[in-house]
Amino acid sequence: MPKLNVLPTASSLSPIAADLKRLLRGAVRFDDHVRQLYATDASIYQATPLGVVSPVDDVDVQNLLRFCHERRLPLLPRGGGTSLAGQCVNQAIVCDLSAMCRQVIGLDEKTQLLHVQAGLSIDQVNHWLAERGTGMFFAPDPATVAQCAIGGAIGNNAAGARSIRYGRTSENLAGVELVLPGGEKTWLMPGAGRVDPIARRLARHIASIARSYAPLIRERFPKLNRRNAGYGIDLIVDQLDAGVHAEDLDLSGLICGSEGTLGVVTSAKLKLHPVPLAKGLAIVSFATLEAAIDVVNDILKTGAVAVELLDEEVLTAASNNNECRKFLDLIEPIGGALPRAILYVEYQQESDPAEINAGFDKLRALLGGQPMRIYTNPESMVRAWTLRKAGEPLLHGLSAHRKPLTFVEDNSIPVENLPRFVREFKRIVAEHGTRAAYWAHASVGVLHVRPMIDLHDAADRERMLSIAQQVADLARDCGGVMSGEHGDGRARGPLLERFFGPEIMRCFREIKAIFDPHGVMNPGMIVDPAPIPTIAENLRVDAGKVAEVETYYDYSDQEGFAGAVEMCNGAGFCRKTSGGTMCPSYRGTLDERHSTRGRGNALRLAISGQLRREQTGRPDFSDAATIETLDLCLSCKACKSECPSNVDIARLKAEYTAQRYAWDGVPLYARVFGHIRKLNRLASIAPGIANAVNEFPLVRAIMNKALGLAPQRSMPKFARSLYRDAPRHNAGATQKVVLYGDCFMVYNDPHIGRATIRVLEALGYEVLLPKVGCCGRAMISTGLLADAIKSADATLKQLRRFVDDPIVRAILVAEPSCLASFKDDWLQLKMTSPMALRKRLADKSFLIDEFVDKYWDTHPKPVASSRRSGPPVILHGHCHQKALWGDQTSSAILRRLVGDRLQVLPSGCCGMAGSFGYLEHKYELSMRIGELSVFPPVRAAASDAIIVAPGTSCRHQIHDGTGRTAIHPVELIAELLSVT
Repeated sequence: MPKLNVLPTASSLSPIAADLKRLLRGAVRFDDHVRQLYATDASIYQATPLGVVSPVDDVDVQNLLRFCHERRLPLLPRGGGTSLAGQCVNQAIVCDLSAMCRQVIGLDEKTQLLHVQAGLSIDQVNHWLAERGTGMFFAPDPATVAQCAIGGAIGNNAAGARSIRYGRTSENLAGVELVLPGGEKTWLMPGAGRVDPIARRLARHIASIARSYAPLIRERFPKLNRRNAGYGIDLIVDQLDAGVHAEDLDLSGLICGSEGTLGVVTSAKLKLHPVPLAKGLAIVSFATLEAAIDVVNDILKTGAVAVELLDEEVLTAASNNNECRKFLDLIEPIGGALPRAILYVEYQQESDPAEINAGFDKLRALLGGQPMRIYTNPESMVRAWTLRKAGEPLLHGLSAHRKPLTFVEDNSIPVENLPRFVREFKRIVAEHGTRAAYWAHASVGVLHVRPMIDLHDAADRERMLSIAQQVADLARDCGGVMSGEHGDGRARGPLLERFFGPEIMRCFREIKAIFDPHGVMNPGMIVDPAPIPTIAENLRVDAGKVAEVETYYDYSDQEGFAGAVEMCNGAGFCRKTSGGTMCPSYRGTLDERHSTRGRGNALRLAISGQLRREQTGRPDFSDAATIETLDLCLSCKACKSECPSNVDIARLKAEYTAQRYAWDGVPLYARVFGHIRKLNRLASIAPGIANAVNEFPLVRAIMNKALGLAPQRSMPKFARSLYRDAPRHNAGATQKVVLYGDCFMVYNDPHIGRATIRVLEALGYEVLLPKVGCCGRAMISTGLLADAIKSADATLKQLRRFVDDPIVRAILVAEPSCLASFKDDWLQLKMTSPMALRKRLADKSFLIDEFVDKYWDTHPKPVASSRRSGPPVILHGHCHQKALWGDQTSSAILRRLVGDRLQVLPSGCCGMAGSFGYLEHKYELSMRIGELSVFPPVRAAASDAIIVAPGTSCRHQIHDGTGRTAIHPVELIAELLSVT
C-alpha cells in the first residue's frame, strides 16, 4: 500500500474539481485544507483524500458515482466519520452525506417502517419519532448514536448495548436504497429481485457465489450474535438454506458491514420497535476485572437486555474529565475507592413494569452481597449511559505517552469463553510490557480492549503488530472473531486471510466484482487488504511532528503542547446536534470544518507543519485556511468539558492566534475588542454623549467599516461608573465580601452591581468594591495573551490582600466569563504570580447567585425565602458557566426562591460570545445559533415571563434576537428578597 499521508496538490486535481462543480449541485471542495480535515476519522490512521463532495440528493450521488466509475477514480462514502478501524479514510473522493442528506422521508405507522436519508444520525431519528409521540424507536444503539450517520451504521453494521434483544443494524433494516458505481440505483430488500431488474441481476449473481462457497462459509464463519469481519455472505447462505428463491433474497444484510466498498446507501427503511414501558438499571461494582467477567453468563439468565463492562482505566479517565466526573457518584465504591470494574445490567419491560423488579431480585440472588446500585428513574439512567458511551474517547484523554489504542478493540467471543479470553489477553499484553483498558458489550461477548501503546516509539509499534496477530489467533481459538462491530478497515483487514483462509477471501473478491467491477469503492478495505505490517503504517502521528514552541499557556496537564495538539482522537462527539452546548458553530453550519474535531485537526496540521509544502516540520501560525477554520469558534469552552478526550479548542485557538500576532502583528479589531475595558471606562465618563455618538448614523457607519461590525447589531449602552455611586453600608461588619468589578457591570450595567450590593448587605456583609483591573477575558478571547497575562498579574496583585484576608469570605463575580478567567485560564496561563495564590483565588471566587445559595444557612443575617406566586421565570445559562460548573450555579438559588416557577432552558450557546456576534461576517451564524435552542423558547414564553441570563452577551443576544429583555439573576434575587 502506498504512503497515504502525502498531500496531493489541489492544482493537480483542479480539472476534476471543475468538472464535478459543473455536474453536481452539492458542495465540491478540493482545496488542501478541507481535504486534510477529512484525512482522519476516529482511528489512528491518516490518509489525505482527493477531494470532498457533499451531495444534495440521490441524483447528485448517481452523477458522482457515474463520474468516478468512468474515470476509475476511487470513492469513499462517509457519514459521521466515527469509524475506529480506519475504513473512513482513503486516498479517494469523499462523499459526505451527513451535511445535506439528512431528511426523514416518511413514516408508515401501520408497518412500523421509517424511511430516512442516510445522513441522519440515529439520535436524530429517535428524536424525530419521540417529538411526534409515535411510541416507537430505532433500536441499534452504538455509543456514537449522537453523531454516527444511518449510512455509516449500515456500512459498519453498527450495534450497541442492547443488541442481545434487538440485534444489529442488519436485523433492523427493511431495505436499503443503493447507488452502484455505474450510477444505477436500486432497492435491496426481500423480493426486490422480482420487481427490479438491477436487484434481480445482483441477487442471482450473489446466490450463485453463496452456493459455490456454502460449505466453507458454514465451516469458517463463527456462529455469533455479533460478527463484522468480511462480507456478510453467511446471511445469504442462511436464506438459501431456508428455501428462499434467488429473486426473493434480501441483500440488505450484505451491504451491512461492507464499509462502503459495494456502493453508496442514499436512504433506508428502518424497522421500528415499541418504546419499552419500563426500564431499570443496576450498576454492580467488582474488586477485579476477572470477577466481573466470570458472572456475565449467569447474569444473562436473569433476563437482562444489556450487560456492559467498564474497567478501572475508563473510570479513572472519567474522574479526570469535567463532564463525566459527576457521573461517578452513581457507582458504589469498594473500600472507599473506585471499583476495578463495573457491570451495567439493564432490564426492560414492554407490558408489566413489575417485571423490572423481578429481574433485580434475580440479580441480587445471583450476586449475593456484591455492591450495587439500582436506578429506575430516567434521569439517573441517562447519566449512567452517558458515562458508558463516553468510554472510548475518555481513554484518549488519559495523560500518558502510551495511549490506549484502537487496533484489537473489537473481538467478539462466545460469552461462555469470555473468562478464558480475558485472562489470555491479559497475559499477552503483560508479556509485551504494557497493560490494557477493558470495556465491553459483555452480554454478546464483544470486548473493546485497548493496549497502551506509544505510536511514536518504534519498539511499541512492533509490540502492536505482535499483539494484533496473537489476539486475532486467540479470538479464533476461543470460537470468536477479531471484528465484532467496528469493522475491518486498516486495523484488521490485513488479518482477514489469516482468519478466513484464501478461499473465503476469493469469495469476497467475487462479491466485490459483482457490485464494483472496477474497484473504485473504498479500495483496500475488506478485499485486497494490505499486508499485516501496514497495520502500523499510515498513522496520523507519522504525518508531522509538533516542534518545541514557547507557549503562553502551560500544557503540562496534557504532556506539553505536542500532547495537547494531538489530544483529539476523532470520535466526533462534537458533531452531536442536541444536548449540551458543544459545538455551536457545527450545529449552525453542519460543516465538518466548523466542528471541534475539524478545528482540532486544523490545528494539528498547522502546528505539526503539515501545511507547509517544504515539509520543514515548523509550525505554521499564519496559515490562512487554518485562521478561517478557527474564526468561527465561539470559545464557548463546551469542548473542555463535553469532549470526553478533554480537547480544549478555546485554549488552543487563543494560543494559535497569539503566536500569529507575535509574528504578523495585531489587527485593529483585536486591539479594540481585547481592550474593551479601557473603552468602556472612557465612555462612562460622559455616557450620555458616548451613547448619542454611537447612535449617530455616520459614526456608526465608520465604526462598522473600521471594525467590521454588523449594521444590524445593536450597540451596548454606557452608564455612569459603578465606582462613582455605589451604595455603601454595613461598614465594620464582621464578615466582608469583595465584589469584582468587571468591565460590563461597572461601566455598562451598574444597576446589576447596585442590586448585588443591596442583596449582600441584606445578608449582613460589608461589600468591598476595589478598583483592581481587568481579568483579561476579552484579551484571551481575541488572542492577546501577552496582554492578558500582564493584566491578570496586575489584577491578582491587587486582589491578593483580599484573597489572604480571613475576614473576606468570598470574592464575587457577576459575569460568568470573568469567573472562568479566575478558575480556568489563570490556572493555565504562564503568569508570574504564584500558582498557589491563583488556586486560592479560584477556591475563594464564586458567582454572586451561587454564593448566595451555597451559604444560605450561614450568612451573617438570614433573610426569609419566598416562593410567592407570580409569572414564570426562564433561565438561560452562560456557556462558560455550563462548561465549567453547570447552570445549577444560578438555578439553585432561583429554585429556592421561586420553586416550580423556574424553567431552566436546555439551551446551548446563545451565539453571541462576546465580540463574535458583533462582527458582520459572523452575524448571520450568530443569529442562526441563537435560533437553535435559545430564541424559540424565549419567544414562546408568556408575555409576563421573567427572562434571566447571567451573561452580558446572552442578555444582549436575547434582546437583539427576540426583542425580550433579560435580567441578571441577582436582579431577580434582589426583588424576591425585597431589597430593591
